[in-house]
Amino acid sequence: MLRQRTLKSLTKAVGVGLHSGQRVELTLRPAQPDTGIVFRRVDLPLPVDIPISAQAVTDTRMASTISNGGAKVQTVEHLMSACAGLGLDNLYVDITADEVPVLDGSSASFVFLLQSAGIEEQNAPRRFIRVRRPVEVREGEGDDLKWARLDPFHGYKLSFEIDFAHRVINSTGQRYEFDLSSGRYSRDIARARTFGFTKDVEMMRSRGLALGGGMDNVIVMDDYRVLNSEGLRYDDEFVKHKILDAMGDLYLVGKPLLAAYSAFRSGHALNNKLLRALLADQDAFEVVSFGDEREAPAGFAMPARAW
Repeated sequence: MLRQRTLKSLTKAVGVGLHSGQRVELTLRPAQPDTGIVFRRVDLPLPVDIPISAQAVTDTRMASTISNGGAKVQTVEHLMSACAGLGLDNLYVDITADEVPVLDGSSASFVFLLQSAGIEEQNAPRRFIRVRRPVEVREGEGDDLKWARLDPFHGYKLSFEIDFAHRVINSTGQRYEFDLSSGRYSRDIARARTFGFTKDVEMMRSRGLALGGGMDNVIVMDDYRVLNSEGLRYDDEFVKHKILDAMGDLYLVGKPLLAAYSAFRSGHALNNKLLRALLADQDAFEVVSFGDEREAPAGFAMPARAW
């Protein structure tokens, strides 16, 4: 059968939150089958578990935030993207502040941490949410239009189109499609960093956002150019980061999806709205597992590839 996966051993990281600017320690620990991914606020007087789910998402301003009661964890999408890309099902994430550290602004550091700890199969079937009929959410009209959609597909692929009127982004690819079965998440997606514009920094910081952002963890642009001395990691790094984010946002549903995701100018809020629309329609999905690995989509039974 196609089995669930967790870590072989624990691993740790220390960094700062992208938006809060706070120092935070992160410990990733193995978890038993059917645990799912659970964030634990170990800095609180009584530690609080926050299991991932579409309903646990309570704030989508510039990031995905999950909550349980008064406890929250911000900016979970890059770590969740790494978990989706490597096929991790069960994990405890102990955290000493209310935001996941940004590290280098991509998923690459999380991929390194997870692979360094080792990934092992567990004696329990891996369960998928298989989309059975199209689900779509749309917002705005004309120049303000944005949408996201899930279609039936025997596998998992994502297609994203961005639309930024900026000379640097216009000179790169604004549309990209990625198929998880390629096994190239670590190489083709994970290194894409979050990006921002100098003109927005003052506004964001006045709202308590981007306090930990800098050249070491964000692609920064003025009106004409990329200001980071090393330039871009991919020619189409901007749209690839949007796919990275979408993979993290969608993995908050709690199980890997079997679907084709497509989106135009979507973001954290619309991605979560799409998950909620899917779950609200009981006929639009089913939970499946594969007793015979040969019945699973191509590439899904293979261990996640290293760099």
